[in-house]
Amino acid sequence: MSMYKPLILATAIGTLAACATVPQPLQGTFTEITSVGAQQGGGGEVQVRWGGQIIETRPGPNETCFFILQRPLDDQARPKAASSSNSDTQGRFVACRAGFYDPEVFTRDRDITVTGVLHGTMQEKVGEYNYAYPRVDANVVYLWPERVMVNYGPGWYDPFWGPYWGPWGPYGWGGYGYWGGYYPTRVIVRPVPRPMPPPPHH
Repeated sequence: MSMYKPLILATAIGTLAACATVPQPLQGTFTEITSVGAQQGGGGEVQVRWGGQIIETRPGPNETCFFILQRPLDDQARPKAASSSNSDTQGRFVACRAGFYDPEVFTRDRDITVTGVLHGTMQEKVGEYNYAYPRVDANVVYLWPERVMVNYGPGWYDPFWGPYWGPWGPYGWGGYGYWGGYYPTRVIVRPVPRPMPPPPHH
């Protein structure tokens, strides 16, 4: 084996790790508290960075409120995807920000991360139940690009080819600005089919 191959592999892994950073609008120092903890009276008016999947986007006369099912954030501050192995939720919360955000863009089940100040709770019905939504007065509303399921098919997958950066605006940061996440380019190397042997001569 060439002595350069382990070095190339280590460099590629390091490059990917370095790129898995929190987007600039979501960076900062925040209090570690979940919506369940805030619902129970903990936290007070503190800075939080919360995220999850949108339940409903509700524009009002002066602000838009996002009702969100909270999930843990990954190392990019993106909500972790719901799956059979990760069904954890951290309760519900509502984040409100001045201005109009289109419910046709901020649609149900989209990933969203917000930063802002905790400001009490807001009572809303969930079915027939009175639910106390912890309210965040948001200063950043970050809508993540939709997750794309890729069927790689036969062949080999090379995860160390990339990266690819691109704009997913104009709805990334407070309704404007081009902000996005890191998605490594996928390279599929398919096996070359072998030619069929000629038929035997009789």
